[in-house]
Amino acid sequence: MLAFGSGDATDPNSTHGYDQSDNATGINEDDHIRLYNSSTNTWIDLWGDISGNVFTVASKNYTYRRKNSGIIAPSTTWNVNDWDAFTPVDYSDIGSYDFSTGTPPSITVEPVLPSTNCNLSATISVTATEGFSGGNPLAYQWYYSAPGDTSWTAVPDNAIYDDVTTNTLQILNTLTLDGYQYYCQVRENGATCYKASNAVKLHVTKTVWDGTDWTNSTPPDEFTVAVIDGTYDTGLHGDIDACQLIINSGVDRTLNVENSTYVRVVNNVINNGSITVQTHGAFVQDGVGANAGTFTNNGSASVIKYTDILNDWYEYTYWSSPVVNQLINAATPDTPNSRRFYFETANYLDEHTVGTTNNVPDDIDDDGNDWQNASGDIMESGRGYATTSSPLGSFPGVDQAIFEGTFFNGDLLKPIITNGFSGDNDWNLVGNPYASAIAFNDLYTENNAIIDGAAYLWSQALPPLITNPGNEVLNFNQADYAIITTGSGNIAGGSTVIPTSFIPSGQGFFVKAINSGGDLRFTNAMRRADNTSNNQFFRVDNSNQNTSNNQTNRLWVNLTSDNGVFNQILIAYVDGATNGYDGWSYDAPRNLSSGLASVIYTSIEEVDNIRYAVQGKHPNSLNLDEVIPLGFYTTINEATLYSLSIEQFEGEFFSNNNVFVKDNLLNIIHNLNNAPYTFTSGVGEFNERFELVFRDSFLSVNEEELTSNHVSIIEHDNGEVTFKVPSQYKIQTVDIIDLLGRTIYNLKGNSSTETYNLSNLSQATYVARVTLTNGQVLTKKAVKRK
Repeated sequence: MLAFGSGDATDPNSTHGYDQSDNATGINEDDHIRLYNSSTNTWIDLWGDISGNVFTVASKNYTYRRKNSGIIAPSTTWNVNDWDAFTPVDYSDIGSYDFSTGTPPSITVEPVLPSTNCNLSATISVTATEGFSGGNPLAYQWYYSAPGDTSWTAVPDNAIYDDVTTNTLQILNTLTLDGYQYYCQVRENGATCYKASNAVKLHVTKTVWDGTDWTNSTPPDEFTVAVIDGTYDTGLHGDIDACQLIINSGVDRTLNVENSTYVRVVNNVINNGSITVQTHGAFVQDGVGANAGTFTNNGSASVIKYTDILNDWYEYTYWSSPVVNQLINAATPDTPNSRRFYFETANYLDEHTVGTTNNVPDDIDDDGNDWQNASGDIMESGRGYATTSSPLGSFPGVDQAIFEGTFFNGDLLKPIITNGFSGDNDWNLVGNPYASAIAFNDLYTENNAIIDGAAYLWSQALPPLITNPGNEVLNFNQADYAIITTGSGNIAGGSTVIPTSFIPSGQGFFVKAINSGGDLRFTNAMRRADNTSNNQFFRVDNSNQNTSNNQTNRLWVNLTSDNGVFNQILIAYVDGATNGYDGWSYDAPRNLSSGLASVIYTSIEEVDNIRYAVQGKHPNSLNLDEVIPLGFYTTINEATLYSLSIEQFEGEFFSNNNVFVKDNLLNIIHNLNNAPYTFTSGVGEFNERFELVFRDSFLSVNEEELTSNHVSIIEHDNGEVTFKVPSQYKIQTVDIIDLLGRTIYNLKGNSSTETYNLSNLSQATYVARVTLTNGQVLTKKAVKRK
């Protein structure tokens, strides 16, 4: 409202009053009024003829009112037909002009709810354009209607909502807003000139555990928010899949993830109560990179891990923390401060066999400064650590480690280091950073430019000995490493249990850096939410081995002894492998860093001085004429009975054919499918003594294959010993061999039963090697008691 005319200008001539006044003498019949935008000095609108001619309907006491339709407004061109004019003045409806009949803003993009409310927050946006370009700026006001409401309420700016007067409404917590509707008024000239957007309805699917049951007896799934408002045990009530997980605060608001069960959360976790994950339980969150969920810990959270059986306090376990900012002393409180270590790859250099300058690496740091004390440290996510038990403990026994704090979640980059010397293996001790198992195959696929395709897991079974090579007084036997490969398969370490292809939670493990190293990337996509993949430190189901096809054939062979040796190799005929060197995914060498006592291994012609624990070969190279050289090495100088045996096999070829070991030293071919092969040996390395073959070249087509069970050895009181085989066979020779591999007697024969005077043979254990006239050689262990 503009008021003109000296003192009359300020008279309250209408209920509206006035907005601006001027003490000019008044508006005459040839005057006009222009409207400008003061900020841009732009002429916007006009009333009156600007020519200076008389145009009003009367000289004074008149009213002009712009029409509501059929005009162009605002306008800087005077058109008398756009106005209704009359006299005398009528103030009755001044100030109540209906601007809604003008041009309101236009909605160009209507509000759309996010595709999921899994993260319990929502953003709703609207896009609009001005009804009158260059006029007032657009203003926004969001409204809501709760279920059951009959009207709409302006959205308040509070702890639940933000930016309520902008084009984007932020809903900070949707948990209690299921069924709420929202729309936005987009305004240009005030609340009477607006455009209303379409309304959208919020859907939040949730179910609450009250300690007895879920809401409507409906458990959550990956599209449902799960709220724990009582005690929940996955061992009693089942696994949980949820799009979001909330544990409420208060007494008995607890979640216990039992062994061989899991909890999987697509998005975020808010813990206001208590979460405990047992040693073989799995707690998994989804999402990679920016899509990874968050873990908000306002209560208590812990992962409980148990070691395998420890035979003495000094046996090491390789750990990795599944929580952030874990103090190693708190996780392993009984470990002496001098027995917590991390492996510093930057210090590791292996140019020579320890104690020599022979330029032959042996996986042992030449100056012994690779293992560094970690007592008092905060455990880094993704780093491996080695600790012993307590010397005050009771053994055999099991140790417990409790990791307490916020569960690590999302991506992790862990530096992988090379030492610059190409002649050694760049070992890096890393660890699983999550509260669930991860698939090593996935870790390798993500990082195959910086690590080789094998993981080495400590699996101690033998005591440390002064006779084992190494840079310590007592050194552990290298056969204690279990090996996972991504191509050929996996083998057992000292515990005799073959690992699956999963790295359990809390587990540290060695990998080899290749090229120039880099950042090892862990992601949530590597985690496993199931009932078996975390069942180790080690426990296995061999069906979890690397998948196979019709061409895949695998053979696991064990070396054992009567004084505690255990060693295993794997020969795998698998797709992707050749008969040459194919990298550690298929051809994995022994880790020699802790020394060895006795070991079997295979070799590859093009590679010198490497003992392979796992060897991959081309599937088409497996046939009845295949010969696999089997190396044997021992440092044991005591009387020892060794045995070669089949641990297990896989594939059509090994199901239909026998596996023989050929002892070239003793000229024996023995069927390992029938029984283990027992032998003795002196100290040394024997690369040509044993072969694995698939034919017995001594047998004719119609002859029966005999075993040691076909040999009877009878000791008489007079010192004589009788050797007997089935009547259709004849004994040609009998060799009596002591446990150091020495031949004591070489006896001749010519019948199925032969008796010899062995009264001068001392009481001990011996091996009898019985050679038949048809070329078969049978061996049997016997004890001289008289």
